[in-house]
Amino acid sequence: MNFTGKNILSVDQFDRDSTEQIFEIADRMLPYARRQKRTRVLDGAILGNLFFEPSTRTRISFGTAFNLLGGEVRETTGMESSALAKGESLYDTARVLSSYSDIIAMRHPKSGSVAEFAGGSRVPVINGGDGANEHPTQALLDLYTIKKELAYHGHAIDGMHICMMGDLKFGRTVHSLSRLLSMYKNIRFTLIAPHELSMPDSILEVIEQAGHRVTITDQVVGISDADIVYQTRIQQERFTSPQEANQYRGKFRLNSEIYTKHYKPNTVIMHPLPRDSRAEANELDNDLNQNPNLAIFRQADNGVLIRMALFALTLGVTDQVDRHECEVNWYSDKRNV
Repeated sequence: MNFTGKNILSVDQFDRDSTEQIFEIADRMLPYARRQKRTRVLDGAILGNLFFEPSTRTRISFGTAFNLLGGEVRETTGMESSALAKGESLYDTARVLSSYSDIIAMRHPKSGSVAEFAGGSRVPVINGGDGANEHPTQALLDLYTIKKELAYHGHAIDGMHICMMGDLKFGRTVHSLSRLLSMYKNIRFTLIAPHELSMPDSILEVIEQAGHRVTITDQVVGISDADIVYQTRIQQERFTSPQEANQYRGKFRLNSEIYTKHYKPNTVIMHPLPRDSRAEANELDNDLNQNPNLAIFRQADNGVLIRMALFALTLGVTDQVDRHECEVNWYSDKRNV
């Protein structure tokens, strides 16, 4: 796939070869992310970081990735602080803001909105999440994490067993990840959720048409051989009211006792973050923090690598990164990670 100048809007754009291409570039970004060296390959380039929905990790991860390549970041956060609150169309916003930027990362609460925005943009647009629809960069970093974590245990993505648990209806991360995983072979999916929050039929159809085995349940059963457990948060912002979301909060918790009882000792624990650590939710307990199979922070770290790779590919500088290297002249213990 030729990424140069392209929008990154959906996981449907990728095949196995293109994801491997992204992962190869992400591996090459590790020394820069660890501050072992730095590059100025995007010196003078500007990222428009437009987040019209609350975000911490994704927004800062995009900005950090661009900064690590030497570029500058301009941000808009929140719908109320933008001209959209005054009735401006996405098309007009795109036409104007794309003239100020070389590339744009965008999150918006409405499904399909990022693609609509891209239709008016004069520079590449990367989807940072559009409602309950898609989150392609999260899916790529999740897949990258799965590949690395399984390789550590001597396994591959083909033939694995993944358990997805929690809010599978509104969780755009599991929607995009499931579609990426459908490119692989002989995967077992165990989908654990209340019936009201089950995986959408459109995603199930993609999984099943790819020939994978699917078990749908509202009980924590049949997962003793799972290679990956992917826990999700109740997406309160997608419900009509907090009271409706509260009906499901805390239904599927994962703690050390449940993990030991139901999963094999090397099952990898993943979560797209943020995890809801309030007592009434506590979907991923702090008593798992010292478990070496808890991959959630490695997962977040991988987000910077994937987004660096996408910026380098989209702006056509992958073969120039090392030519713009310079030394790191400040202290950083990341160099020893």
